[in-house]
Amino acid sequence: MKDISNEAIWTKPFFIALINNFLVFIVFYSLMTVLPVFAVDRLERTETEAGLMTTMFLVSAIIMRPFAGKIIEALGKKRTLVISVFFFSISTVLYLVATDFTSLLFLRLFHGIWFSLTTTVLMVIAADIVPDHRKGEGLGYFAMSMNVAVVAGPFLALGLLSFIDYIELFGVLAAAIFLAFGASFFVKKEESSAVTVDWKIKWSDLLELRAMPIAVIGFLTSFAYASIMSFITIYANALDLFDYVGLFFVVFAVVMIVSRPFTGRLFDSGGPDYVIYPSLFLFAAGLILLSFVQSAVLLLIAAALIGLGYGALLPAYQTLAIQSAPKSRTSHATSTFFIMYDLGIATGSVVLGIVSSALGFGGLYITAGIVILAAIMLYRFLRTKKRAGLYTVQAKSRESSS
Repeated sequence: MKDISNEAIWTKPFFIALINNFLVFIVFYSLMTVLPVFAVDRLERTETEAGLMTTMFLVSAIIMRPFAGKIIEALGKKRTLVISVFFFSISTVLYLVATDFTSLLFLRLFHGIWFSLTTTVLMVIAADIVPDHRKGEGLGYFAMSMNVAVVAGPFLALGLLSFIDYIELFGVLAAAIFLAFGASFFVKKEESSAVTVDWKIKWSDLLELRAMPIAVIGFLTSFAYASIMSFITIYANALDLFDYVGLFFVVFAVVMIVSRPFTGRLFDSGGPDYVIYPSLFLFAAGLILLSFVQSAVLLLIAAALIGLGYGALLPAYQTLAIQSAPKSRTSHATSTFFIMYDLGIATGSVVLGIVSSALGFGGLYITAGIVILAAIMLYRFLRTKKRAGLYTVQAKSRESSS
């Protein structure tokens, strides 16, 4: 009898997909870090105008997400990956010539489209590769490529800017993403099927409603996480702790990486509750602790709590979203989750900025912590009521066949 618990995760196709994903997010987070500075420093724009570049990118990414499933269904996963990574690469090259603010805004819109499609199809490919009974562990490793890029992208980009110019940095990023384009050709092509794609757009083509409950919880989580992405550097600078921001993200990443194998296996063996409840509580504790930070020690303790909490949540949510629907709807479930996740970051960046202006950074991080506590209560409610999307369709089908 086949031992399904020992089915391999680290196969060649999985590794290729992971490397692709890592390089895409390296470019994404590098540009997110340096473009606002480029706009202010070189183009002499205000901070508010510089922030528009992130907003434009996220707007086009969010608009594209609902259509990603239909495109993947029509073209197939490998063809969609090759095309989307190609245009993502071309978009990155265009930063070399987009030297005025207006052209940068349009480029960010264009770039966001291909980022959205690329990241959706990569997650679908990874979900297909990982053995069913090791989904939590395997997708946890895959999501770690994104989490490491959160730290590595800004760290490398800002480090390189100490030695090279912005334009040269854009060239380095373009070279990196073309490596991903080359690697995309080595993704195994799925078996052809006789499925005829109906191009009439229905709601079911845009969203997978069975994934919506966990996607809403993902929205609340990313809303709170926007407080880290958008404001931790400014907050640390206000506390005269700017020199420790880099170390904050290093601690965040190290704790997340070390804990990831354990949380992934715990998800598969014990179920999602054993991961999601403690992770949400740790995330909330780290955010609330940030509101009281006055020293580097407390800042780094908060980083450890947030890394341990938030780091386990994204792969757990993604796994639940994918398992909430039949395998034929994996791409739709994935895009539905990311729509809500992207909306959370975009909304959180704006709303928490308003909160910061009214209540200060302390009030901002307490508010973010309260949002996570609300996510805990919502998750508990949905689990208790056995709402669709939190009890897995794919898991049930496996159980009935065993």
